[in-house]
Amino acid sequence: MQLQDQVALVTGGSRGIGRGIVQAYCREGAKVAFVYRSDQAAADALVTELQERGGQVKAIRADVADPLAPARVFEEMKSAFGEGIDILVNNAGVIRDGLFVRMSEEDWTTVIDTNLNGLFRFTRLAAEMMFRNRKRPGKIISISSVAADHVNVGQVNYAASKGAVNAFTRALARELAGRGITVNAIAPGFIGTDMSQAVLNLVGDKIDKLIPAKRVGTPEDIAAVAVFLASPAASYITGQVITVDGGLSLGVPSM
Repeated sequence: MQLQDQVALVTGGSRGIGRGIVQAYCREGAKVAFVYRSDQAAADALVTELQERGGQVKAIRADVADPLAPARVFEEMKSAFGEGIDILVNNAGVIRDGLFVRMSEEDWTTVIDTNLNGLFRFTRLAAEMMFRNRKRPGKIISISSVAADHVNVGQVNYAASKGAVNAFTRALARELAGRGITVNAIAPGFIGTDMSQAVLNLVGDKIDKLIPAKRVGTPEDIAAVAVFLASPAASYITGQVITVDGGLSLGVPSM
């Protein structure tokens, strides 16, 4: 198992991509805590599923946009798994799409507070804890989006937040490399999740033309990359934004 006995935290872990990463990390032997905001039924079901398979997992209810959330989450992790963290996956995110000239300040702030400010606060506290852990180098992984570079109408707030995640990743990687901590991001394309369903509905039967791989991605496609980046095999990879989109970002071929 690639992550045996390592302690991981995944934000937004009860559904979609986060759920896939939690499942994959447990299969690889990690002790996994995950944060969820509201869907307790989904969180409880995931815990039950993984515990029945022998996984060590803990669900923690919190809103990553809450400035007080990280300290409380890490205290609950400590009670469950002991001191320290080896892997942080910043996955929690929201969308509030709408044309910019009609976008409310609330829709802007909600997206930035969750997708960027929450990531900042959790990463800052995790990095401090990783500094104290001399046994293993820490791994920080953030879920970005191809929308940071390949923008869509009505997603100014979302694209801005994910573009900032990419810049944050590269800058922080420079700071932490000397400590042996790697910082990377994954930029998914169209992935079959509840969050992306509205966009997928709009795309409809154009998927085959938009995506060279001719299919929508799955949470498992992203989770496989998250396992790799958290593993010893990726110890010399840092400051990278890895696109996982089936070729979507290559552009639509000419007819």
